[in-house]
Amino acid sequence: MNTNKHESEEGIKLAGIFIHVHSCLPRRRHCEGGFIRGAPVVSLAQTHCAALIESMFGVTTSDDYRPVAWMGRYPVDVTTMLVGVHVACAILTAILVAFRADLILAWLQFDSAAVLRSGQVWRLFTYAFVHEPRTLLWFAVEMYFLFVFGREVERFIGRNAYIALYAVLLIAPTIVLTAWGLWQPSALAGSPALHFGIFVAFATIYPRVELLLRIMAKWIALILAGVYTFQLLAYHAWTDLAVVWTSIGAAFLFIELRGAGPELVWWSDLKARFGPKPKFHVVQKTRPRRVAESDDVYASIDPILDKISKFGLGSLTANERRQLDRERERLLKKSE
Repeated sequence: MNTNKHESEEGIKLAGIFIHVHSCLPRRRHCEGGFIRGAPVVSLAQTHCAALIESMFGVTTSDDYRPVAWMGRYPVDVTTMLVGVHVACAILTAILVAFRADLILAWLQFDSAAVLRSGQVWRLFTYAFVHEPRTLLWFAVEMYFLFVFGREVERFIGRNAYIALYAVLLIAPTIVLTAWGLWQPSALAGSPALHFGIFVAFATIYPRVELLLRIMAKWIALILAGVYTFQLLAYHAWTDLAVVWTSIGAAFLFIELRGAGPELVWWSDLKARFGPKPKFHVVQKTRPRRVAESDDVYASIDPILDKISKFGLGSLTANERRQLDRERERLLKKSE
């Protein structure tokens, strides 16, 4: 408890340093014709930190995050729309099963034989929206995972990247099963592995966030992955096991390749050891560097300040700590 309090206080002090330095910089205001001198600019760091210290839900660290629509005062993001689509599909599936019209569902489930022999490629995508009525209780838990953790992932990496992540988690398992189907026919319906991949993405971005019973997100992800794996191993469900680990690997690699996950020292050392080494050193002509705009500085540190305000200083990765120290030194020098 004392550690968390100390981290929060240190994070707030860091935010205060940036806000204080920013108040010493030139000021401007915006109007229809552009910017007019004389009025203060309220940076993202100031706006977010003031609001986040009081009460914060969600971290926005990408410029392309915009609500898709608004319902009154409430924004509707991609995750909310996905939850709505899945719930609508689950209700429709229950109605079709109740009226014995579930033959339509057979055309939507993934079937490797139908994809390979008949070219029914829509099955690569539609399988995830077929939810059997007997699994609706777990489906409700699944939608909770998607809504809570999916929104955080979307706010961190941005809407476009989030859509790309969802598409990867949707198509990657069926690509694996299609290749598997060359030796053994396979089928798939539902989206548990897909949305578990969303939680893995969240745990990759925020590995040290404490969730249920103060257990860190990374440990919860590992525990659930282990339970899932042993359950499938016990029943020799090899295709389901391949789907689960394809989703886990795809989510982890997607976040890592965007530079948002934890720093993998072993991977960096491995690339440095076996990567090509330069045979000579080229000394480039030094040129005067253009001084970056103050807005660019705050655009780079806003995500870090937001993360500190919500999860404490201990949630920062090594790269984020170095960037925070570097920008802090730059801004302190400007204020002198």
